[in-house]
Amino acid sequence: MNIVRCKVKSPHREEYLKVCDEMPRFNGQISAKFVETAKNEFTMIGEWNSEDDVAKARPEMIKFLDKLRHTLEELSPELGVTDPSSGTVVIEK
Repeated sequence: MNIVRCKVKSPHREEYLKVCDEMPRFNGQISAKFVETAKNEFTMIGEWNSEDDVAKARPEMIKFLDKLRHTLEELSPELGVTDPSSGTVVIEK
């Protein structure tokens, strides 16, 4: 799984949603879900066949993010515009 948190600049909300809706399914990706956790704050949850597939797709995911950077607010100087993480599912129900 990979998880990416971001905050969208208010004037760019519709553009962000449109670009995300058009996001391609990356090789090895099973699904991607975009969850609005607060007004203009989103978390993307990606399900993958393997951790290796996430790693292999990272350059393409960064290219995709480059299309969105101008729509995103900086979360912090350390993080930049996204707070990404990934890992293995340990419990699924």
